[in-house]
Amino acid sequence: MCRHLAYLGPPVTLRSLLCDPPHGLATQSWAPRRQRHGTVNVDGFGVGWYAPGDPEPARYRRAGPVWADPSFADLARVTRSGAVLAAVRSATAGTEPGEAAAAPFAAGRWLFSHNGVLAGWPAAAAGLAAALPPADLIALPARSDSALLWALTAARLTAGATPGEALAGTLAGLAAHRLDGRFNFLLTDGETVAATAAGDTLCYRAGPGQVLVASEPGDDEPGWAEVPDGSLLEATAAGVRVTPLGAWPGEQGTKETLTQAAGAGLAAANGRRSH
Repeated sequence: MCRHLAYLGPPVTLRSLLCDPPHGLATQSWAPRRQRHGTVNVDGFGVGWYAPGDPEPARYRRAGPVWADPSFADLARVTRSGAVLAAVRSATAGTEPGEAAAAPFAAGRWLFSHNGVLAGWPAAAAGLAAALPPADLIALPARSDSALLWALTAARLTAGATPGEALAGTLAGLAAHRLDGRFNFLLTDGETVAATAAGDTLCYRAGPGQVLVASEPGDDEPGWAEVPDGSLLEATAAGVRVTPLGAWPGEQGTKETLTQAAGAGLAAANGRRSH
């Protein structure tokens, strides 16, 4: 469910990044090649990008499929950026439709996307939602599993966690509440990218001074690397680090193994912070 990507590097047009590749994100809205769950992504789309000298990103989001928005073609043709996060949406059953539910979600300098599903939504999320202050719950941008997961991640960022720690911490919270699902997260502040491979496909392609992280390759050119399931990816334009989250159990795995996976990710992040 859903496809997303993040790019850091020399400024490029949104069209060259999202629309021109033969199997790029725009094409993945109706013909994804590696999507494990669902067949199309037509419940909305969005793109966020950073302008030079401005730490807070701009966003363009719509409730329908990307091909049904003629205005986006013009926007993508003329807009250039060296930091982009974009997504096409296949909505979880029972979640709110509309533009507000389309990624990327944003707060300050951060952009976030979730490819996956919180199993048992919405009933299963009651305990998880209770961990948030009432003001954060009221401020949720949409009634959806992805918006709730973003609020939990954003709270950790506000508390001082690094991007990798925030994503691993959200996984740990899911484990503590014994929740299942697929949780491929993607997070950027325009200078770094953090992502999890936790139930669906993830890959990246790195080159001199640039990196592209995506749910699936946009072309068949060389250089793409698969991220193993159960991994945390952390990247800048200068390089990529992939570390294990632990033995990721998958959607049908045990809650205990999920706890181990999230705990391993936090331990690895804390170890890097101490050096």
